[in-house]
Amino acid sequence: MSATIEKTKSFGAQSTTDKVLAGVDLKGQRFLVTGVSAGLGIETARALVAHGAQVVGTARDLAKAERATAQVREAAWENGGSFDVVELDLASLASVRAAADAIVAAGLPFDVIIANAGVMACPLGKTTDGFETQFGTNHLGHFVLVNRIAHLLKPGGRLVNLSSSGHRYSDVDLEDPNFEHTPYEEFQAYGRSKTANVLFAVEFDRRHRDRGVRATAVHPGGIQTELSRHMPDGALDDLLQSINEQNAAAGQPPMAWKTIPQGAATSVWAAVVAPAEAVGGQFCEDCHVAEISDVPGLTGGVQPYALDPENAKALWAKSEQMVGETF
Repeated sequence: MSATIEKTKSFGAQSTTDKVLAGVDLKGQRFLVTGVSAGLGIETARALVAHGAQVVGTARDLAKAERATAQVREAAWENGGSFDVVELDLASLASVRAAADAIVAAGLPFDVIIANAGVMACPLGKTTDGFETQFGTNHLGHFVLVNRIAHLLKPGGRLVNLSSSGHRYSDVDLEDPNFEHTPYEEFQAYGRSKTANVLFAVEFDRRHRDRGVRATAVHPGGIQTELSRHMPDGALDDLLQSINEQNAAAGQPPMAWKTIPQGAATSVWAAVVAPAEAVGGQFCEDCHVAEISDVPGLTGGVQPYALDPENAKALWAKSEQMVGETF
């Protein structure tokens, strides 16, 4: 399932899913990919089924997913893969639990779970269960889903959590996760949720590695997808300018947009190409394991707090308390 470390060194920021998976046979392997109705989720599913994989996707809006994934179904048909979609609204724990129950009832194991779905820079809001929207959707929804189906991951399987360089905006705040006492700021909330995605992978990896299951978190890069739909016109360009000003001040190279196939490349690299022992419990970007870096700016590296094992254990305990379920 893994390529050699020497081969993985040839991949980088400009690599696409097709380049990363060139020559990889995924027939007989089964994947769960959340968020397949847009952007990275569609491309991730397409790339996997194009190599013969069986992919179960999730989407909040099944009709939208049906329209958006015609290319995925065609690639599956042409290459001996399969593609099915399960209804899942990560902002509703009732929906999450119903989806998990349906997946468990099917009884079929998975080689990889890719927790891809998410929201970014939302106005202050609450999920169905009263959680701050970004933390509730990006972290808690996946926390419940993945843990409820974790026993279906085969030995040698992997969990890939989509995080972001946006984790550098903020550590988690376990005293006030719902901004009940803290002034709300969209990107601080996004940063908390993306840090949580990394910490979840760190603790999941610790809990499951003895049975041969590893977990990692990935930053796909800056990609212009539906993720920015909550931002006003021009805000994305303003954000890029601000990021590059920070990067320049810190002596970092400028950030550049990636295409969607380039953005999804790190997900599939971490899922099936990179050696499990290299990526387990780590943060990956541009098809390599990121170095720990606490310099300002959003280009390159992972903040130490996002990989801190005690921070990860504390987040797990707080998450169990918030969702009312112990794993």
